Amino acid sequence: MLTFVLKNGMNIPHKEFYGLFVPFFNVAVMGVPAELNKGPAVETEGSGIQEGCGRHRIWEEDMKKFILGSAMALLLSTAAHAQTIGVSMALFDDNFLTVLRNGMQDYAKDKGVTLQVEDAQNDIAKQQSQIQNFIASKVDAIIVNPVDTDATAAISKLAADAKIPLVYVNREPANVDSLPDQQAFVASNEQESGTLEAKEVCRILGGKGKAVIMMGELSNQAARMRTKDVHDVVATDACKGIQIVQEQTANWQRTQGADLMTNWLSSGLEFDAVISNNDEMAIGAIQALKAAGKPLNKIVVAGVDATQDALAAMQAGDLKVTVFQDAAGQGKGAVDAALKLAKGDKIEKKVYIPFQLVTPTNVKDFVKKN
Repeated sequence: MLTFVLKNGMNIPHKEFYGLFVPFFNVAVMGVPAELNKGPAVETEGSGIQEGCGRHRIWEEDMKKFILGSAMALLLSTAAHAQTIGVSMALFDDNFLTVLRNGMQDYAKDKGVTLQVEDAQNDIAKQQSQIQNFIASKVDAIIVNPVDTDATAAISKLAADAKIPLVYVNREPANVDSLPDQQAFVASNEQESGTLEAKEVCRILGGKGKAVIMMGELSNQAARMRTKDVHDVVATDACKGIQIVQEQTANWQRTQGADLMTNWLSSGLEFDAVISNNDEMAIGAIQALKAAGKPLNKIVVAGVDATQDALAAMQAGDLKVTVFQDAAGQGKGAVDAALKLAKGDKIEKKVYIPFQLVTPTNVKDFVKKN
């Protein structure tokens, strides 16, 4: 059977291909001028002389060839102009961002969109270079998970000057309230994350005790906001009996979380709760506490993200609190926003995916979500 193979790999049987353009063929056959049915007789093998149909047949065959050629050009052109989105991730080596990146790639594949994904390796200069390369490649849109949320004004200017839509994902840019046209931010509202986490820790502690805070990278708005959330909760009447005895950064990393906890324990620091800006640092803290022989049934460890490792730690009884941040949902939302902006559609400047509190009582509901 004859099959047409397009540049995008799609196979179309010839009957279906012709079927796409039946209306055009009908016009070609039914709209034949009367004079084309006249003309010299044409001799065909085995049938003698056929009167009056020679020019009709020649005209019909030429028209079919013309329409077939035009149809092929149209379909190949459509395939060649499939949308391409450049994506610059702050870091590939991060559990939560890996889930987010996979969510983008899976959704883009379903939509027939090409993603060009790059790892900035936590390097601001490298990320800006990637943006410039996307612009030179004339991508249809750009998605950025910023290395430094205070450095986003320069990225916004690059995209705006090139008139290419830009979407920030997960980490709130410092210029979020003054984003140029065709730019947006997709994430979860950080005023919810630290607040949900701290309120649950306060509830478990009964509103009193000592706590330490593990902070993410201080260049990230999320780290600053989640830490502020904790302080705001502790300042409320219900939780003002909780004292923050120490807070330091472990830069979102599990190993640094373990090292920081080891240092605190070595210094003789006493506390009843560990409130971490993310799950990775919380897991590092758990590992250090176990190594030091500390009973986890007497220390409340909390995090944010609800990664698979965190949920496993919760089911094991080690992690008491986490907050589900829908990584895959943010990835899908970022691709959707980029596609809409590329079409010229108007969208909200801030697109929020809600946070949800996760505890041992509802952990099973989240096991397959991140």
